[in-house]
Amino acid sequence: MSTDVLHPPPGHARRPAPSRDPAWLGRVFWGSFALVLMWPLMVATEFRPWILFEAKNLEVTGDFLATFLPPAVSGEFLWMVARETWRTVAMATAGMVLALALALPLTLVSTRVLSVSALSGRMARGPFWFRQLVRWTLIGLRSVPELVWALVFVRVVGLGPTAGVLAIALTYGGMLGKVYGEILESGEVHATETLLRNGSSRLQAFFFGLLPQNAAELTSYTVYRWECAIRSSVVLGFVGAGGLGQQLDNSMKMFNGGEVLTMLAVFVALVALADRVSAGLRKGLG
Repeated sequence: MSTDVLHPPPGHARRPAPSRDPAWLGRVFWGSFALVLMWPLMVATEFRPWILFEAKNLEVTGDFLATFLPPAVSGEFLWMVARETWRTVAMATAGMVLALALALPLTLVSTRVLSVSALSGRMARGPFWFRQLVRWTLIGLRSVPELVWALVFVRVVGLGPTAGVLAIALTYGGMLGKVYGEILESGEVHATETLLRNGSSRLQAFFFGLLPQNAAELTSYTVYRWECAIRSSVVLGFVGAGGLGQQLDNSMKMFNGGEVLTMLAVFVALVALADRVSAGLRKGLG
């Protein structure tokens, strides 16, 4: 090892170690700036977390949590929970299948890369406005939360999983269509343009040009959205869309804490399982 590192040459002044973090001033500035921005937002939303620790609220919270014990473990109840859990997964999966059926054609017709008229550099006016209309449709679908769609469909088709399936299909169809389009347009498009210039159809250009290089990313995002759909399907049950969420809502209204605790535990396990399956599939695709 060279001794120059341990013993600097004569006349060379050793730089003293800083006595404080040189970046502290910047951190204080940006922290204060963030606080100034957040303060009016907290005032507007009446965000007052300290009221959780008031004596009266702590007493109410303690009484509510005390009803959770012991958890409900009767055979009939557990069979009902298993049935509704399966219905929840089925609702999420069926909703995702319908969302794919909606998103894929909308993605194909809204993607600029697949426009023949755009090969010359500027898309023709008719195809341009048609694609804008499709993109506005996707914006409209994903702008309405699935909870609102579920409330609408509960009135149309009645209580049950059908409303949840349709709600997930519309909202997630808009999400998938938007992200699919961004993925397809952000990749390499030379092969796709070459196919279109040589007389290939748009479907051929998609399947042989765009899809092979983007398949892993498209599938990974789809699997992630399926995981999110499982969580959403439980929430949709609170507005009468069926599944585990509806049974959880019924138990909470009846103040049956033991049943609530059991279903919450099943819900946590279901989300954890979906997360592991989703992560495994994305890892395998990567």
